Amino acid sequence: MDGVPRVPEQWRPDGSAALRFSVLGPVRAWRGADSLPTGSPQQRALLAALLLREGRTATAGELIDALWGEEPPSQALAAVRTYASRLRKVLDPDVLVSESGGYAIRSLGDGALDLAVAQDLATDAEKAKNSGDLCHARSLLNKTLNLWDGEPLASVPGPYAETQRARLEEWRLQLLESRLDMDLEQGCHAEAVSELTALTAAHPLRERFRELLMLALYRSGRQAEALAVYADTRRLLADELGVDPRPGLKELQQRILQADPNLAEPSAPVAEPAAAPVRPAQLPATVSDFTGRAAFVSELGDVLASAEGRVMAVSALAGIGGVGKTTLAVHVAHQARGAFPDGQLYVDLQGAGARAAEPETVLGAFLRALGTADSSIPDSLEERAALFRSMLDGRRVLVLLDNARDAAQVRPLLPGTEGCAALITSRMRMVDLVGAHLVDLDVMSPEEALQLFTKIVGAERVAAERESALDVVAACGFLPLAIRIAASRLAARRTWTVSVLAAKLADERRRLDELQAGDLAVKATFELGYGQLEPAQARAFRLLGLADGPDISLAAAAAVLDLPVEATEDLLESLVDTSLLESAAPGRYRYHDLVRLYARACAERDEQPPSERAAAMSRLLDFYLATAAGVYAIERPGDRLVDGLEPTEYAGLHFTDGSAALDWLYNEAAPLLACVRQSADTNRLQRAVDLLWAAKDLTESGANSHQYETTARAMCEATRVAGDPRAEGRARTVLTDVLLVSGRIEQAEEEARLAMELAGDAQDSTAISWVANNRGLICLHQGRYADGKAFFDQAIEGLRAAGNRPFEATSLCNLSRAHLGMGSVAKAVEIAQRGVAIHAEFGRTVRLANSHYAVGIALHRAGRHTEALGHFSEALGILHDHRQRLWEGTTHFRIAEVHLAARRPAQAAQHAEQALALRCIGGDRMRGNVLTLLGRALSVLGQVDRARACWREALNLYEQSGAEEAAEVRTLLTPATAA
Repeated sequence: MDGVPRVPEQWRPDGSAALRFSVLGPVRAWRGADSLPTGSPQQRALLAALLLREGRTATAGELIDALWGEEPPSQALAAVRTYASRLRKVLDPDVLVSESGGYAIRSLGDGALDLAVAQDLATDAEKAKNSGDLCHARSLLNKTLNLWDGEPLASVPGPYAETQRARLEEWRLQLLESRLDMDLEQGCHAEAVSELTALTAAHPLRERFRELLMLALYRSGRQAEALAVYADTRRLLADELGVDPRPGLKELQQRILQADPNLAEPSAPVAEPAAAPVRPAQLPATVSDFTGRAAFVSELGDVLASAEGRVMAVSALAGIGGVGKTTLAVHVAHQARGAFPDGQLYVDLQGAGARAAEPETVLGAFLRALGTADSSIPDSLEERAALFRSMLDGRRVLVLLDNARDAAQVRPLLPGTEGCAALITSRMRMVDLVGAHLVDLDVMSPEEALQLFTKIVGAERVAAERESALDVVAACGFLPLAIRIAASRLAARRTWTVSVLAAKLADERRRLDELQAGDLAVKATFELGYGQLEPAQARAFRLLGLADGPDISLAAAAAVLDLPVEATEDLLESLVDTSLLESAAPGRYRYHDLVRLYARACAERDEQPPSERAAAMSRLLDFYLATAAGVYAIERPGDRLVDGLEPTEYAGLHFTDGSAALDWLYNEAAPLLACVRQSADTNRLQRAVDLLWAAKDLTESGANSHQYETTARAMCEATRVAGDPRAEGRARTVLTDVLLVSGRIEQAEEEARLAMELAGDAQDSTAISWVANNRGLICLHQGRYADGKAFFDQAIEGLRAAGNRPFEATSLCNLSRAHLGMGSVAKAVEIAQRGVAIHAEFGRTVRLANSHYAVGIALHRAGRHTEALGHFSEALGILHDHRQRLWEGTTHFRIAEVHLAARRPAQAAQHAEQALALRCIGGDRMRGNVLTLLGRALSVLGQVDRARACWREALNLYEQSGAEEAAEVRTLLTPATAA
C-alpha cells in the first residue's frame, strides 16, 4: 500500500473536482481523486456528526454531546468552533454553514456521501427483489456491501460515533442476510456455506446466519452438519443467554429431520397480481373544543409540510400523562391531511400500559390497511418492516404512532421514504430516535387553560366567577386532562357554582379524588406511568415528592434518597425520561403540582416502613442545616454560632470558595425555607429553627426577605405551640433580625424582649448574647444611647466568655455608635478601630466590612472626611464581593453624607442614587433618610424642584411610620426654607 486512502470501487469519482465523503469506514474526504485532510479524531467526529445529519442543523450543544457526552471539557464550545473553522477552510465555500447557533453541511452533490449511495442502492435492491429480479437485486446489494471499508467511523471518538457505528454495522449485517438469502434462492448454496461459516463464527448469537447456514448445508447434501449447527446453536443460546432458539430455527430443524422436499430446491418467486392501491384514513376524530397550543400547532405543521423532498419527517411529542399529547397530535394530523393524499395510518401503541403493542402486530395491521393480502405478509419483524417501507415508496402517507413506549418500539414502524412523515407521542423523550424533531409538551398557559375551561363550562358561568375559575385551573396545575375533567363535572351539575368546585379542589389531600369524571381520571393516568417504574425509580419518585419547595437540587435529592450523587442522578434522569419528573435546570428537578400530590399519595400507600418518610425528610433537613452552617462559617470565620447549632447526622456540602457557598445559599433559598416550614409540626423543630438562623444572609442581603420573614413568623408560632422555650427564643431572635433589617423598630423591640426572656429561661447563652446585641441596636435607633451601651456591654461580656471574638468585635463596633450618641467621639473612634483590628485577623469578611463601616461613621462625626471615605470604600468593596446588597446600599448612603458634609454635592447625589437603587438596611425609614439627603444635595446643585420631590416622598414615608424625622422634612418644604 502507498498510504493513500482508497476510494471504494463502487464510489470512484468521475474525474470532476466534486467533494466526496466516506463514513462506512474511516471518516475521509476527497476533492475529485485528491484526499483532503480531516484533522484530529475529535475534528473527524464533528465532521461525521454533521454528515450523518443529512443537511440538518446540529446545535453547538448537540455537537458537544456528540463528541464528549456527559463530561465535556471546560473549553468544549471553543473547541467545536475551532474544528468547524478548520473544516471550513478545507471544504468548498458554503458547504459547512453556521446557522441558528449550530452548524450544518449543505450543498453536496448526488452521491457525495458513501452512506447515501448505499441507502439508494439498498432501496433499488429492495425494489428489484419485490419485482422478482433477484439477480439484479443481488448485484445491487453486492455493490452496497462493497462500499464498507472496514469498521464504520473507524477510530472516531465520542458517544454519538459509538451509537452510529453500532447502527451502521447492524444495517450491514441485515443487508448481508438479505443478499445471502437471495444467494440461496438462486441455488448458490454451495458457495454460501464458506461465507456463512465465517459469519456464524464472527457473530455466534445471530440466529439468522445460523438458519441460512443450516439451509445451505442441507441443500449441499450435508444434512448431518445442518442438524449439528442447530445443536450447537441451542447449546450456545442456553449457555450464554438462557433461552431457546427462535421458532423459525426450530421449524427448520424439524423440516430437515423430516426431509421436507420443499427445502431441497429454492422456491421460485411467484408473481402476484398487483393489488389496487388503498388510501387508509385511520385518524381518530379531533376534539371540537381544541384550545390554544398555537405555537406547537405551527411548529409541527411546518415539520410535516416539509416531508415532501425529505427522506422522512419525524416529530416526537413527549410529556406527562394528561398534558394533551394525543389531542394535539390528532389535531395537527387532521390539519396536515391535505399534504398526505395517499392516506393516514394511526395506532395506539399502548406504551403506558402493562403490555405495549408489538411492532410485528402493528406492521401486520398497517400492511393490511395498505391492501396487502394476509398470505403476502411475511412472518419476521425485519421482513414486515421492509415490505412496509417498500409499499410506501413513491406515496405520501402520514403515520401517527400514539402512546409509544420507547424509540425501539417505534423504529420498525417509520416509513423511511421521501414524502412520508411520522408523528409520535410518548411519555418518554425519544432522544435516541436519530433525526427526530423532538417537542416537549408542557402544561397550558393560564390563558389557554381558562379558555378550555370556558369552552366546556360556558362563558356565562365563568364570566360571573372569573377569579374562582382561575383558582380551578390553577388547582388543576394547568394540565389539560385535569381541566377537562373538572370542567365536565361542573358542566354536568347545574346547581354547582364555580366557587363550589374551586373549594373542593382547594383541599390538596382530596384533589386527585375530585379530578375524575366517568372513565377519565388524573390519578389513573399517573398510575400507568408509576406502574412501569423499576423499584428504585418508584422509591425515588415517592420520596422526592414529600419535599415541599418549587424544586430540588441533585445533592439535596441524594440526601432524601440516601444514595450517592451519581446513582441519584441516574434515577432522576430516568424519571425525567418518563415525564414523571421535570428537569428545571441542570442539576435541578421539579414535579408538576398534581404529580407531586400523586407521589405523596404513593408514599403514604407504598413506602415501607412508614418511618422511612420521616427519615427521608430528616436527612434533607440535616443536609440543608449542615451545608448552611458551612456557608455561615465561610462568611464569618471564627464565629462560634455554628458550635451552638443542633447536631446533624447527614453530612452537607463542603465549600472552599465563598462565592460558590453564597451561590448555593441563594439558589437553594426557596426549597431551604420550605424545608424549615415543613418541619414546623415535627420532632425536627429545633433543627429547623437553627437552619433558619444559619441562613440569615437570606434576609440581610435583601434576597428572599419576604419568604424568610414568613418562615420566621411560622416558626415562632410553631415553637410557642410546642412549648419549647429554647427553640422559641431562637425563632424570635431570628425574627428580631428581620425586623431590624426592615426598620420596624417597635416590633423588633417587642420580639427582642420576648426572645431575651425565653433564652434566659432556656439558659441559651448563644441566643442571650445575640439578643443583647440586637437590643443595643434597637436602642441606637431610638436614641437611648446609655441603654444601648449597657446592652452592648452585656453582649460583649457573654461573647468574650464564649470565645466568640468575631462577634465580640461586631458588638464593639456597635458600642462605638453608642459612644458617638453620647458625644464621646474620640472614644467611639478608638473602640471601632479595635473592632477592625480583631476582624482583620479573620480575613476579608462581611464583619470586617461592618467594622470599617462603624469606623467610617465615627471618623465622619470627628470631621475626618478623607479617612472616613477610605473606610467606607473598603467596606463597600467587601460587601459587594459578599453580595450584601442592603449593607452595600447603606454604605453608599454614608458615603453620600460625607461628600455632602465636605461640600461635594454632585458626588453626594451620585452615591445617594446608588443607595436608592440597592436599598438599605432599615426599610422605609432609611429610604426616607436617603431621599432627604439626596434632596439636600440636589438643592445645593440648584435642582430645587427635584429636591422638593425627594422631600415630599421622604415625608410620606416618615408619616406612614410615625418617624420623628418628618418634622425636619416639613421644615425643608416650607417656602422660607426653600428660598
